[in-house]
Amino acid sequence: MGTLENKYITVAYKLYSIENGERDFEEEATPEHPFQFISGLGLTLELFEKEVKHLQKGDKFDFTIACADAYGEYDDDHVIELPKQIFEIDGKFDSERIVEGNVIPLMTAEGQRINGTVSEVKTDVVVMDMNHPLAGCDLNFVGEIVESRAATNEELEEIVKSMSGGGCSCGSDGCGCGGGCGSQDGEDECGCGNSGGCGCH
Repeated sequence: MGTLENKYITVAYKLYSIENGERDFEEEATPEHPFQFISGLGLTLELFEKEVKHLQKGDKFDFTIACADAYGEYDDDHVIELPKQIFEIDGKFDSERIVEGNVIPLMTAEGQRINGTVSEVKTDVVVMDMNHPLAGCDLNFVGEIVESRAATNEELEEIVKSMSGGGCSCGSDGCGCGGGCGSQDGEDECGCGNSGGCGCH
């Protein structure tokens, strides 16, 4: 991949979700704490990168990514019941963290890290919603380019190193709702819901 492919891009934006005609504010990456990524490495939603990579510093943008090209439709099959024992710490149920609405990092049998949202805590099981929080929504990004330049070899090496180490590589502010460091369908989310990374998949 040549240097033309790899641009260091920093964006400030507000993200709105659109579902059934309702437009809701989701998160903001401010100029002080922007979302940063390097293009050409598959670190962001494909259409997000396509929209911003040709813009210059100071350019403003306002575009919407359709649900199918973002996190897909909401899937009822992704709501699962898990035994309460797996949420125990030293034999005691973790009632502080496992509460309705909390996003909990989990590990699949294959060792893949995924996030789920606690839907309900029952007597013996915890109902987890493994859909991405923005599944079923169109995503409207409104913002501007804070920085856009060729990525340096050092920046590329750092990203490659962090990717091979299995860590998040979505910039210093973590991964936001568009922001887990995994697949576009939300299967491999990594820190979703933190500030600053909604272009990231």
